[in-house]
Amino acid sequence: MEAMYRKVNARENIVGWYSTGPRIRPADLEINDLFKKYVPNPVLVIIDVQPKEEYEIPTKSYVALEEVREDSTEAPKIQFQHITSEIGALEAEEVGVEHLLRDVKDTSVSTLATQLHAKMLSLKSLISHIGELHHYLELVASGKLPLNHQILAQVQDIFNMAPNLKLENLQKNFQVKINDMMLVIYLSSMIRSIIALHSLINNKADLKELEKNEDAELQKKEDKKNEKAAEKVDKDNKAGEKPSEKK
Repeated sequence: MEAMYRKVNARENIVGWYSTGPRIRPADLEINDLFKKYVPNPVLVIIDVQPKEEYEIPTKSYVALEEVREDSTEAPKIQFQHITSEIGALEAEEVGVEHLLRDVKDTSVSTLATQLHAKMLSLKSLISHIGELHHYLELVASGKLPLNHQILAQVQDIFNMAPNLKLENLQKNFQVKINDMMLVIYLSSMIRSIIALHSLINNKADLKELEKNEDAELQKKEDKKNEKAAEKVDKDNKAGEKPSEKK
């Protein structure tokens, strides 16, 4: 199977394997050992095919590492450790996905509704991450999890980069900026609706004029047909009167 894969995808490298989980299973370590024949340190990707949250990426990556106890009371164990991962695509794949999304785009949904939906999903994702961070800090404070200085340093960086919204001038500037942005979006939606309504009215007027012209043409054809029939009747009457005059 690996040889066939190399023939088809010669430029790609195998970095690991994936499972639909939705969580790590005991047999995954044995499968991971099989992949070590092809990759020195294979990566396991757990893909949740039925994600509960639509704004979360349903993938998690792990590598198998040997865990050694500090007190050496137990033998070393091989366990999966979570690692950060990023989902990317080649340029050709990005173009294909872009065209696909453009084809399946719902034109009945306005730009304002789409932007509000995206903002709502972003806020839900932010709340979810803040909840996970709060839960982790509670476990560390209670002593259930060991202290990780790298994670705490990142948390401290997050708080340092967060703006101080208690300042009156900053709050006013935020409100003015948000109001200006919302005003532009509102006006754009209103203009778009007015243009669409104007186009609809023009379309109805053109359709009505077209129907009127078609009716006029049909009436002209009907009048010409009646005139021809009347002329034919007159000719027949005149042809019938001539023999009686000769007699």
